[in-house]
Amino acid sequence: MEFMDEGMSWFHPSRRPYRFTILFFVSLLTYGSYFAYDSLGAIAPTLLRVLGVDRSAIGATYTLYSIAAIVSVFLGGLLIDRIGTRAAAAIFAGLVVVGAAIVAVAPSIWWIYVGRFIFGAGSESLVVAQSAILARWFKGKELALAFGIALTISRLGTLFSFNTEQLIANYFGDYRAALWAAVILCLVSFGAALVYWAMDAHGARVLRLEETGADEKVDLKVISRFPASFWYVAILCVTFYSAIFPFTALSTDFFHDKWGLPLQASGNGGFFEQVFSNFLHMFSTAGGTTSIIIFASMVFAPFAGQLVDRIGKRATLMIFGSLLMIPAYLLMGFTSIPPRWPMIMLGAAFVLVPAAMWPSVPLIVPEELTGSAFGLITMIQNIGLALFPWLNGKLRDVTHSYTASMLMFATLGLVGLLFAVLLKRADAREGGALERP
Repeated sequence: MEFMDEGMSWFHPSRRPYRFTILFFVSLLTYGSYFAYDSLGAIAPTLLRVLGVDRSAIGATYTLYSIAAIVSVFLGGLLIDRIGTRAAAAIFAGLVVVGAAIVAVAPSIWWIYVGRFIFGAGSESLVVAQSAILARWFKGKELALAFGIALTISRLGTLFSFNTEQLIANYFGDYRAALWAAVILCLVSFGAALVYWAMDAHGARVLRLEETGADEKVDLKVISRFPASFWYVAILCVTFYSAIFPFTALSTDFFHDKWGLPLQASGNGGFFEQVFSNFLHMFSTAGGTTSIIIFASMVFAPFAGQLVDRIGKRATLMIFGSLLMIPAYLLMGFTSIPPRWPMIMLGAAFVLVPAAMWPSVPLIVPEELTGSAFGLITMIQNIGLALFPWLNGKLRDVTHSYTASMLMFATLGLVGLLFAVLLKRADAREGGALERP
């Protein structure tokens, strides 16, 4: 497919306009899946009532997603290596659409489980494919900027999910309308995969590019070569993310249940006027309060990355971020303080810890093992994400409050703090690379 005559050099595949056009569509690859991932959590209070299920059933939908993700960490990278990023991205985006559609038409919670498993297999593999694509087009150029833009656009999907899904369900009088909105956005991502396919094929032909493989894949044979500091980072990763994403899976219900926050902002007028009103009063609704964490990450993550590059202190920042989580969850569990304040603390933690943690891995492991290190951490992370959403819902069902869940998440923060301290000590023994700028 020829997009422009190659004589028009401004859009030649070797030029920035071509690369950044690819970046736009590659960023859209995961927008739909990020939106759909949290669509069930965003309308959890409605699903509990309409489907007649308990909170552990909603948590289990996230568990099935993560179980599929663990499998896809092994298979997704291998498939990318075998068939290339173009075909692999289209296949994974197609699985995302199929899984989201099954969830939207599901007559029972069991079919929702099936859809979430298929959705998870495609979604997590799509993230791996996206990373390989960005490395293919931006390595040695604007790679850090490209990753930052892609992540920001992806997280816009989460932000919109928590602030529009309940509104869509109420506006159309059917929770399935919200789930179909997720399907439509997943179709947009699938379309972006097709556009990328065409542009990459054209660019590869003109520039004679070789196909790149997936970086984040697991080679179990090299595990023995990882130092102690790597395992501390891996355990910190699983405790940190297990305290964030399983919490947000049911936090909309939590804020509505304990504080009586409305599921949407009051407002009249047309649909888009109500969407605007929802965003304008975001922090006064249950779903909007949940999205404070994502909003903070989108706004401040690029600055946090620059801060880490400038001052180093990666292990110290991980200690501070883990420490913030403990009082945040205890305040929400045992006091009636407005939840926006503890959520701002969690937002700060969600900015600091990932900004310090992920760039630490290449500083700890040999360069040739970096891909396996990232893949292994992702796999370990999803083990925690498979367990704690279900456990969060189960504790709520058994105790009839979220206090026990908040204590569980605060404990995860405490364990993360312990391993962050151990990481700092191990780094000092291994030369102090993490603390240097």
